[in-house]
Amino acid sequence: MPVLVETDSGVVPSLLRAMPAGSHAVAAADRMYLWLDQHSDEYVVTLGPSLTLELALSYAEDLRIAKPTVSVVLLRNAYDTETLTRAMHAGVRDVVSADDEKGLTKAIERAHQLYLALRGPGGARAMGRVVTVFSPKGGVGKTTSSVNLALALSDKGARKVCLVDLDLAFGDVAITMQLFPTHSIEQAVGSEDSIDLAMIEGLLTRHQDSLNVLAAPAHPDVRERVTPLLISRILRALRDGFDYVVVDTSPSFDDATLTALDETDECVIVATLDVPTLKNVKVALETMDMLNIARGHRHLLLNRADDEVGISVDKVEQILGMPVASQVRSAMDIAAATNSGTPIVSGNPNHPASRAYIELASTVTGEPISAPVFTADATEAVARSRGGLFRRNGRS
Repeated sequence: MPVLVETDSGVVPSLLRAMPAGSHAVAAADRMYLWLDQHSDEYVVTLGPSLTLELALSYAEDLRIAKPTVSVVLLRNAYDTETLTRAMHAGVRDVVSADDEKGLTKAIERAHQLYLALRGPGGARAMGRVVTVFSPKGGVGKTTSSVNLALALSDKGARKVCLVDLDLAFGDVAITMQLFPTHSIEQAVGSEDSIDLAMIEGLLTRHQDSLNVLAAPAHPDVRERVTPLLISRILRALRDGFDYVVVDTSPSFDDATLTALDETDECVIVATLDVPTLKNVKVALETMDMLNIARGHRHLLLNRADDEVGISVDKVEQILGMPVASQVRSAMDIAAATNSGTPIVSGNPNHPASRAYIELASTVTGEPISAPVFTADATEAVARSRGGLFRRNGRS
């Protein structure tokens, strides 16, 4: 996805709005070069207005030789004929005014068209997008949200979606979906140098709703052997075969979570209406700002969003400094569906919680997603869910 090099964090959000979904910002050239080395499918670098002209042109000159399929778009607060001439000689594809959002969007579109032409027919294809679901506090419904978001994105097989459980010590994705995997990420340990899509597909467990799951290890001690390099290469391999890769993370900035966040295109942050969680989320957002993680591509999911607790949605937005993308209210049906292994989006797609998850999926994709058809089988699944996993002799 396009990368923006800009040292002034104040202008980054407005510039990212004009760039494609999944674009991200870095503050230094070394991170730009690292990104390009890790993403051979990159097609454009945007150099922000805070860079001096000499520095920006030196980057463009270097990229012209080292990465000829990567276009450079130069943003300037003001420019003249001499600037345009020097930019052209350095290999810059487009020079755009920093306040011209439409001009930036068009320049990136032209860069993508050029990339397709240079790669030839079939040579450049769309890569899947990584959607990381994160919360710095446990018990907020992160795994339930991850599962239902992945199902909403899948849309009964309309999109290829893989759900990766990166809560390596206590991952609950499989049991939440009542899956019994024969393989997990554990079987990939030690295979950093041989990871490819075919290998990872052999470790996936398929859910009935056309969703694939890469399960967490069965035992917590395995997490020490799952390296950041392994996680990074697994996520990149999954990009090759899936439209969306949804990642459920642990409630901390551990190595696995940081690696997923570094690879993410869209980040869903789960919060609840209590002061400790909001405090932790606020600190987490500040940390993500410092690390330039998913800036401009974060979506706040407010779980258990009940009016009675005394904290309003407006207050949450004021505290966290970001809008709420979707709200899920407390409901016994959600817990019952989870206990039955039939997540609410599958079992009752017309439930208000299901509509909230579908709304979140639409926000993440930028495309409308309609609620699935509520079938007789789904009705029966909801009825079964009333008994849950722990019913005895048919009685709840």
